[in-house]
Amino acid sequence: MVKKINLVLEDGTFYSGFSFGFQKDVYGEVVFNTSMTGYQEMLTDPSYRGQILIPTYPLIGNYGISSKDVESSNIQVKGFVVRQFCEEPSHNNSIMNLDQYLENNKIPGIFGLDTRSIVKKIRNAGVMMGAISSNNDIDNIIKKLNSMESYDDQNFVSEVSTQQKISPSNDSSKYKISLLDLGVKNNIIRLLEFRNCTVEVFPYTTKSIEILSNNPDGIVLSPGPGDPNNLKDILPNIKAIIESGIPVLGICLGHQLIAKSLGVETFKLPFGHRGGNQPVKDIKKNRVYVTAQNHGYAVSSIDNHEYLEVTHINMNDGTVSGLMHKKLPVFSIQYHSEASPGPKDSEYIFDEFIKKIKEIKDK
Repeated sequence: MVKKINLVLEDGTFYSGFSFGFQKDVYGEVVFNTSMTGYQEMLTDPSYRGQILIPTYPLIGNYGISSKDVESSNIQVKGFVVRQFCEEPSHNNSIMNLDQYLENNKIPGIFGLDTRSIVKKIRNAGVMMGAISSNNDIDNIIKKLNSMESYDDQNFVSEVSTQQKISPSNDSSKYKISLLDLGVKNNIIRLLEFRNCTVEVFPYTTKSIEILSNNPDGIVLSPGPGDPNNLKDILPNIKAIIESGIPVLGICLGHQLIAKSLGVETFKLPFGHRGGNQPVKDIKKNRVYVTAQNHGYAVSSIDNHEYLEVTHINMNDGTVSGLMHKKLPVFSIQYHSEASPGPKDSEYIFDEFIKKIKEIKDK
């Protein structure tokens, strides 16, 4: 028998639907993603840690769940909100349906809601805390939501970063990369390995001296969840990595931390950039790329900064989407060059990173 449950927002709005997946009450920041496909990659993206996710596309689960389309070892979202989920998927690689996948990972889902209405509300009012709950005492849930620690104040990177260094079994590749794991997606490592790189993964708290003593050819600062202001303790390490002269690539949260380590502020976006259709202009190439994005914070505008210059801008709202150091081989982007899900237009960023590494090695 299908059980009725509610999605409750902290402003008092609630939406009734039906339970699927695992049945339990959860609380988190409610966000939406505008991609039309890639729900399994969304569910396993560490940047969604602590959040209740709503895809704007109404039908979810129609191609099932595969063993390959995952971006981390676990489902990362707190809960999943869909208009309609498909109980009988059709795909050669499907091993189970979405309901079973959520059930196995103890993640609650709710379906049968007017997700378009919820998304319109978030666009107008901004993201807010919410709950998926079977409790019909809405007032009590709202009180709890308003008394909880906000999403902005929590360090979710500590929950998704590796707890110990991960060294590759094969170190015969041409380039040696050290990756600071703030919530890395698997496809970043895949794309680096495809480009003849050996990738060693470090916990986010690793001191710069340990990373640099590894003698890497390049360093990647990965994407990850939450507010970069919760990571002020690691900014000296980021700055030391930048000043080492080794090529550095920062992606999403890594991009924000590069900016913060050099004195630039960040701010929270009203409803974030989440989806596979975000237009970004490469200023130097005078070209617009369609990008995959998943973040709720952005780098503040910079003007005549001593070290940084803007290389990319988001065409929807004009926010900073890319930075480059004026003197050192350091650059960063505020979008997912690895996609998963999303368009592959921006994979060239990895080629540019390898090009910088090669230039340094050939000197």
